[in-house]
Amino acid sequence: MRSIGVGLIGWGTVGSGVIEVLRENADAIESRLGVPLRLLHVADRDLDRDRPIRVDASLLTTRLEDVLDDPQVHIVIELMGGLGAAKDVIVRALDSGKHVVTANKALLAHEGNDLFQTAVRNDRAIGFEAAVAGGIPLIKSLREGLAGNRIKTIFGILNGTANYILTRMTEAKLSFQAALKEAQDLGYAEADPALDVEGIDTAHKLAIAAALSFGTPIQFEQVYTEGITRIDPLDVRYGEEFGYQLKLLAIARNTDGRIEMRVHPTLIPHHHVLASVKGAYNAVHIQGNAVGNIMLYGMGAGMMPTGSAVVSDLIDIARDILGNTPRRIPSLAFQPDRLKPLPIKPIEDISTCYYFRFSAVDSPGVLSKISGILGENRISIASVIQKGRQEEASVPIVMLTHEAVESHVRRALAEIDRLDVVTSRTQVIRIENQETNDFF
Repeated sequence: MRSIGVGLIGWGTVGSGVIEVLRENADAIESRLGVPLRLLHVADRDLDRDRPIRVDASLLTTRLEDVLDDPQVHIVIELMGGLGAAKDVIVRALDSGKHVVTANKALLAHEGNDLFQTAVRNDRAIGFEAAVAGGIPLIKSLREGLAGNRIKTIFGILNGTANYILTRMTEAKLSFQAALKEAQDLGYAEADPALDVEGIDTAHKLAIAAALSFGTPIQFEQVYTEGITRIDPLDVRYGEEFGYQLKLLAIARNTDGRIEMRVHPTLIPHHHVLASVKGAYNAVHIQGNAVGNIMLYGMGAGMMPTGSAVVSDLIDIARDILGNTPRRIPSLAFQPDRLKPLPIKPIEDISTCYYFRFSAVDSPGVLSKISGILGENRISIASVIQKGRQEEASVPIVMLTHEAVESHVRRALAEIDRLDVVTSRTQVIRIENQETNDFF
């Protein structure tokens, strides 16, 4: 075989990055692979809008069939995004004997199990390095580099938009809305940022990473998800006073065969390396029983980093084509017949430390009422900040707890929020520290 033919569907930001990486690094890619990767078609519904790169007009098409029906195309790159149409394209490509590379984490989170079964049925591969953590080789690390390990925990920052917003709220003391607008102006956030700021994008990625880590089918619907829209600058400030930084963390842990998967704002110690991950960067910690603790860090999005991840999948699949070893590495790291659903640990059963911010009437006895209810629910207080009298009708009382059970916390706060001296709903943020996580 003198070359490997590639067809691209979806010429947006990531598609432009793929084209540029293939063009800019063609010699290095051919040297590593032994034959060139040839881009034969670039398909998109709109070929006229401005792009950051130019493409030879002979490659451009608006017809999916030009990619899917060309026998010279060995690998189809799906970068359309979305669910329905993208799934149809991938299934059609697999059914026609082509391998697929995609960056579509939402599609994989919702439909990945079915798509991987379709790939097995057709003896074809699906590459998806770019779907989780952009340019960071997280998928390859879990599927290959750490294949000799039992993965205990994986956690980190998987959404650059949310991390940028929280960074600006911390460093520039901006409100959530002001930081979001700045992110949108810089192109880090979409006009509709819900997937990023509500934690859904992070949950998509965590569901995929957890499946690879623990040998289970993808279970996106089981990921507990909270976003950052309720974060107030007060919480950022008080967290700093206690020695913590606020991050949107993705956390997956396998404890005695039960999995917890959760995405939510989290306070982490300021001395921890994750606290220094700023702006649109991502970072992921992995704990394996043999390797111990490792961390991957880099750009989680962007034209060139994500394009780099897509091309790495192209090279891996091309090597397997040349060696006649399709699906040499299982899509979810474990052999398909060995994947098994593991029981999910409900959020109510997790144990962690907590940050509470109460808004209460500034009168004697309020702190003792709150502390009493917490004590009755087996929640032990570690630290307290209570501001002095102010002109406002209510004042903040901020507490950190020792490790407590989520169901106990919810029961206690429901009772506290009904007190006539408490003026608004209590703010709750979970904490990861040495009490709950040996990474810290």
